[in-house]
Amino acid sequence: MKCPICGKPAAPSHKPFCSRRCADIDLGRWLNSGYALPAPPAEGEDDNENAMTSD
Repeated sequence: MKCPICGKPAAPSHKPFCSRRCADIDLGRWLNSGYALPAPPAEGEDDNENAMTSD
């Protein structure tokens, strides 16, 4: 298994990462909303976006 951050082989002590550094990078991405799932806009959000971009 390869580390999802850098591609090096995963270390058993930090699986699925190769090191504590890569695990911390991944955690930082989660905490700073670096990972997000695409979703349709919530009701009412569409109207606000169109109003701002209709110039």
